[in-house]
Amino acid sequence: MLILVSPAKTLDFDNPAGTNSYSMPTLLDQSEQLIDVCRQLTPTDIASLMKVSDKIAGLNVARFSSWHKEFTPDNAKQAVFAFRGDVYTGLDADTLSEASLQKAQQQLRILSGLYGLLKPLDLMQAYRLEMGTRLVNDRGTNLYQFWGDIITEELNKTIDEQAEEFVVNLASNEYFKAVKPKKLKANLITPVFKDCKNGQYKVISFFAKKARGMMVRYILDNNVTSLEGLTQFDTAGYYYSEKDSTANEPVFLREEQ
Repeated sequence: MLILVSPAKTLDFDNPAGTNSYSMPTLLDQSEQLIDVCRQLTPTDIASLMKVSDKIAGLNVARFSSWHKEFTPDNAKQAVFAFRGDVYTGLDADTLSEASLQKAQQQLRILSGLYGLLKPLDLMQAYRLEMGTRLVNDRGTNLYQFWGDIITEELNKTIDEQAEEFVVNLASNEYFKAVKPKKLKANLITPVFKDCKNGQYKVISFFAKKARGMMVRYILDNNVTSLEGLTQFDTAGYYYSEKDSTANEPVFLREEQ
């Protein structure tokens, strides 16, 4: 069971990672090409392109300028500890044992606008480049065209090597659009999380993001390897709704909080 999640805008490069173990991203040559494009952007360009404040634009100009390919624990950090956001709050990587971290290293992949695909312990340098960014590059006008089939091919390598039966998509639509579902060599499962509000069940972004992270943690903690095992997910009051689910979209409901 291979799991996909999105990265987070919020980063933590101040606190130490929860392990000394690390690996290197496999698509760094591609990342370097994107960095070369980004270094040509002015702060005004970045503010407009990414719809961010002048302060954040300036920060990202500095990040692109200082980025270099020789990653070490001194200038980079393991991805699963660097990203901080609702998904990562749900995952709570800081409390994973070393054995669980190694399991995550095998099963979890983080989609990324700059790095393409990251394993949890891959070192990364700070950046902001969302997958939906319309960044003109040698391969097209956006990052989906830049990455093309590269991310899917990388996933298929892992699927083949590990004989994975399922890909569990816990990424946002923006990021999963970088994957070519019809070309994946495994069954695709996309869980849906709905919370009750005013008597109706609906996807509420904040809760759904956190639930995605909690499901990653559930899979790791419970050695889930089947769809049946996945439907047993019951963290934080969620429960599987068979009548609302389809074969590839299991739906999990939660009563009003």
